[in-house]
Amino acid sequence: MKRRAVVGAGAVLALAAVAVTSTEEAAGAEDGTRPVPDFLGRGLWRVFTRLDRRTRLDVHDVSGRDRRVIWPPRWRVATQYPAAGTGLDRRTTVMIGVVRKGESCPPRVRTARR
Repeated sequence: MKRRAVVGAGAVLALAAVAVTSTEEAAGAEDGTRPVPDFLGRGLWRVFTRLDRRTRLDVHDVSGRDRRVIWPPRWRVATQYPAAGTGLDRRTTVMIGVVRKGESCPPRVRTARR
């Protein structure tokens, strides 16, 4: 009997979480924008998993070595435009500057960070 109550409570909590997420998305969908998450210092893979697949994305190496960004788990975000919290609509291109994990952001990038 207790197990059913626990499972039932878990299902109710899961549905409540979905409802809250849906209302947040609906509020952003009313005006066609949603806030850009803060990606600075995080792995590049998070960018691909957090943004809608239809979002235009420009990813480039900011180390000055002009390397191709092929394997996202090996890179981390050094710059992003637009800034976190800015409204993102379908016409906006998100620009992400990355460096390899383990490397530091170049000083010129750190001071000009958006």
